[in-house]
Amino acid sequence: MSYKSILAVVGVDEEKRDLHEAVELCREIDAHLSVVVVLLAPPPPMGDAGIIATVWLEQSQAEQERLKAYVIKVNDLLLQTGISYSVEAKFAAIASAGDDLGEQARYSDLTIIGSGLRFDPDLKSRAIDGCLFNSARPILLPSSKRPMSLRPKTVMIAWDSSLEATRAVGASLDIIAQAETVRVVLVDPQADRRQNGEEPGADVGRYLAQHSASVIIDQLPSMGRPIAEVLQQHATDITADMIVMGAYGHSRIRERIFGGVTLSMIDDANVPVFMVH
Repeated sequence: MSYKSILAVVGVDEEKRDLHEAVELCREIDAHLSVVVVLLAPPPPMGDAGIIATVWLEQSQAEQERLKAYVIKVNDLLLQTGISYSVEAKFAAIASAGDDLGEQARYSDLTIIGSGLRFDPDLKSRAIDGCLFNSARPILLPSSKRPMSLRPKTVMIAWDSSLEATRAVGASLDIIAQAETVRVVLVDPQADRRQNGEEPGADVGRYLAQHSASVIIDQLPSMGRPIAEVLQQHATDITADMIVMGAYGHSRIRERIFGGVTLSMIDDANVPVFMVH
């Protein structure tokens, strides 16, 4: 699909670097940038004590003023860029923030979750989960180690024959078709007629070649290492500009308890990650 509208989710403590990257991404492909500046509202106090409620109300009002002030700064910054843009403030309840952002993300082609949200882990977690599970749209996670681009030279696809990986490939076909090299990476693949086929990766390789992609299949042994570590190291070794992968092949609860590839890639990406559930 083509990307004509990009949503950037930022917090009030966002680094300007994230906004500049989003601007350059939109400038690269002549897309509209929608920025939503989010601040999680403080949770309401327990009980009905008047003094507690008054303090909470004053705190909420102060936070909303902080949000408005930052939105003005973002608007001033974007006004100087010359791109098509819009800015919106969202003072969101913690419980509903993810769903609200996911619903908003439905009306953009791609959502960027800025790396600056690491300073607000609650917002980062809710933004990623909401946009992955409630938008039917891809997300892009920047990396501090490599700049973002929707015209990458080398794309690495983390392939496991899952529905999630298939959706990720489908959503990124425009990116893949323009890449000079596409590396389809399988970790510890098992030859299986019903899933990977007799030659793991061959089926998806042929499919991608029909979309003008120059495809190389990499079958990697984990040798006991976590899969995310193998993927990250290989992305570095081949100088990948983007990793394309499906998100949450297991349930969110299982990944939160036991860990998983998705969480590892979200928390420590050395290359920008294009992710779809």
